[in-house]
Parts: sequence; structure tokens; C-alpha cells
Amino acid sequence: MCLRFVFLLITRAAAWLRLSRREDAWKTAEILILRHQLVVLQRQPAGRPKLAWADRALLAALVGVIPKARREGLRLLVAPDTILRWHRDIVRRRWATRSMRGRTGRPATRRNIKSLVLRLARENPEWGYRRIHGELAGLGVKVAASNVWEILKASGVDPAPLRQTGPTWQQFLRSQAGAILACDFFGVDLLDGTQAYVLAVIEHATRRIRILGVTLHPTGGWTTQQARNLIMDLGGQADQVKFMICDRGPNFTAAFDAVLADAGIRTVLCNVRTPRMNAIAERWIGGCRHELPGRTLIWNQSPGPTAPCTPQHH
Repeated sequence: MCLRFVFLLITRAAAWLRLSRREDAWKTAEILILRHQLVVLQRQPAGRPKLAWADRALLAALVGVIPKARREGLRLLVAPDTILRWHRDIVRRRWATRSMRGRTGRPATRRNIKSLVLRLARENPEWGYRRIHGELAGLGVKVAASNVWEILKASGVDPAPLRQTGPTWQQFLRSQAGAILACDFFGVDLLDGTQAYVLAVIEHATRRIRILGVTLHPTGGWTTQQARNLIMDLGGQADQVKFMICDRGPNFTAAFDAVLADAGIRTVLCNVRTPRMNAIAERWIGGCRHELPGRTLIWNQSPGPTAPCTPQHH
């Protein structure tokens, strides 16, 4: 009897010493865990106790306060690893709910993009959603063609009506080939390392090339003067020319258009990033860029106007 009393006294004293070294938060958490487990057992006196989601959340929160080394010694209805799994599920669901709140589906299109789409459709009633999508891509606006379709549909605009009231671009080039000129600049590397710019004009019907001039600094005034020289060179043939195709470069100014308009020639500007609209001139210039540097050495500007003219004799 005395030995048993001594054993109990020693064990209780050791337990008291361990308890005195804990923090108050550990003690409170253990007491709350034991009390809540008693409530669960009183609620279900028979059978295996079933924990609701509120019970799991409370036990997971309280166990998170207790150090990991102490969790193995707790008297729990479930294993400590199970409680930790509940805690991970609670955190995962919380962040999943925050990420899904009001952000499901595709992100909304910006208002400025919507206004730009509607403006293009309003100012160009013959364009469909595919054409508007291509123009936006040329401007650097990243938006899907399906988004353009949805914006037009939501605003009451038909995304793809039958808007083709006139001939296509290919039909226009074929039917008016005898009245079309196309011009463009291309660079020529000189022997001293500088680069000269050549202004070339091509006739669509005959594929005849006219080199208007070569310069190191192609300005708007210089291009306008070359347009005047072109009108003088055409002479009586100028009455047959009705269109001049060129790009939207800063060298082709309003004065350049005015000089051609005085001669009855209408300037047709290519769309942004659409070199195929001026495919005939671009193809000849591409041939010059590939063949000319390998066969000809240009010393200065003076041979520039004559060297590129050689393809017209082929």
C-alpha cells in the first residue's frame, strides 16, 4: 500500500512539473479539446462518435496551437494526423473560395476595347467581325475573334452580315490593272556602308518599272517632287492612270496626294501590316533585295537609279 502511494505521488509530481512548464495557451487548448470531446460523446452515447464539420474545424484549430511533440500524448477521438488533414482541407477550401469568388469563367473584356470594336463597326459598316479582329491585331490589340463577335452581338450589331456590296480587292486589281500604279521605297546598301532609299513605281498592266529617284534622306518634300516628275514622265499616259497604291509611310504626305489628285490619280492606301495589298510591288522589291546585293556592287548614289532597272529587261 505504501509503495503504491509513493508511485502515485511521484507520477503526479512529474505530471505537475510538466504542466507547470507549459504555456497558458497549451493548457487552455488541451482543456477545450477534452471538453469538446466530452460534448461529442454526450451527444452520441451509443456507437462510434460522428464529428460534424464544425467539430472538425474546432479540433483542427485547437490542435494547431499545441506543439507537434505534445500531440502524440493527447487523448483524442481521432488520430492527430487526421486532424492535421482536416486543417489542410480547411485552408485549401478557404483559398479556393477566395479565388473563385466573382472570378469564374473568362476575364471580362476591357471597356476601351469594347468601345474601339463598336467604333470600327460604326465607321466601317461593311466590315464583319473577322475584319475588325484583323484591324485590331494590326493595331496591337490582343483580343479573340469570338470576343469581337460577342461584343457586336450584345450591342445589336450583326457580326457577320452580307456586307460585300462591291468587288473584292483581287477583282479590283484585275479589272483596273491598266489604270493602276504602285509605288514603294526599298533600301540599297552602298559600298561605303551607308544605305540609300530608292523610290520605285510599277505599272500593274505591263509590269514596267520606273525608278523615280534615290536619296539618303527620304523626306515628304522629296517624295512630292518625285510625284511631279512622274506626272511629267507619263505625259499623255497620265490620263489613263486612275489609282496609285502606296503604304501609310510618313514619306507619302498630303502634298504627295494633292499632286496626284491634280492629275486625276486617286491615292489608295494599304491597310496596316497588309503587304499583300501591294503584292506586285513588294514581289519586285523582294527580288531586288535577294538578287541585287549578290550581283552588283553600288559605289554611291549615282548608279542607284540604273541598277534596279535591270529586271524590266528580263
